[in-house]
Amino acid sequence: MLRIGQLTTAYHTSFVLRGLGWIENRMGEEAEWRLFGGGPPIVNSMEKGELDLGYIGLPPTMIGIERGVGIVCVAGGHVEGTTFMAKPKFKTLEEMGGNVRDTLKQFSSIGSPPKGSIHDVILRNLLKEAGLEDRLTVVNFDWADFIPEAMMSGEIDATVGTPPLAVLCERAVKARQVMPPGKIWPSNPSYGIIAQMSMVEKHRETVLEFIRLHEEATNLMRKEMAHAASIIAGVMEIVDKEFIIKALKISPRYCASLPSYYIDSTMRFVPVLQRMGYIKKPLSREEIFDTSVVEEVHTEPPHYMEAIK
Repeated sequence: MLRIGQLTTAYHTSFVLRGLGWIENRMGEEAEWRLFGGGPPIVNSMEKGELDLGYIGLPPTMIGIERGVGIVCVAGGHVEGTTFMAKPKFKTLEEMGGNVRDTLKQFSSIGSPPKGSIHDVILRNLLKEAGLEDRLTVVNFDWADFIPEAMMSGEIDATVGTPPLAVLCERAVKARQVMPPGKIWPSNPSYGIIAQMSMVEKHRETVLEFIRLHEEATNLMRKEMAHAASIIAGVMEIVDKEFIIKALKISPRYCASLPSYYIDSTMRFVPVLQRMGYIKKPLSREEIFDTSVVEEVHTEPPHYMEAIK
């Protein structure tokens, strides 16, 4: 049995793999999918040996690695997955003349998925660089699904989070994108496939086969988006195909490869995580990534920046 930790994030290939039954039908493995509210809880579950693989943002993975969790990133999945949404009364970065600090000064409270998640780290770093970390309140939610309601009630003015969350906030309060993902943190590794190191060592072929299916699913999401959206909506059930298509198009940068810009962007988090107190010592590239697995699967150039069809 392959035990896999996943999030509610609609652009993760977990929903395509589940909907098509590829693990069971093509790998001949029984899959047990476990749902979590954020990356940090998945890392905690992997630390307990309860999961073999996980769909996780890189910062919580790095925090876990630094404290001794035996996990490693074996493949990518998506880049630039952190959106910044606010109620329509607030101005966008473009409307503020490209001034990040002035854009941020509009808000008193900003929501974010769990503390230690990639969205939380990116937001707090953005506030730090703007000199506003003591002026604005960051409200963390264990389950990002509660963020639209918090915007409706007035608890928060804006939020960072995934593209699906952006669509939910748009539907809830007509929220709009304040800053494009590429401006917040270029090429940020919004999620990767994280494996137990023991899985890579003892069951390498299983990990390879999983990454092959994962890459095929990212191709489907880019090349046949409407079809992929139907599959994802069918698994999630609570959202429709149009919702999924809109979410997939916000930042359509899907691939399984681990190119230099993915890794370099990840390594930029190291000093930031140290400064925030999330990790005590620096991490090396080799401690975070094992690129040998995906390099056997993905031999062509990366697809992250390819136009969608």
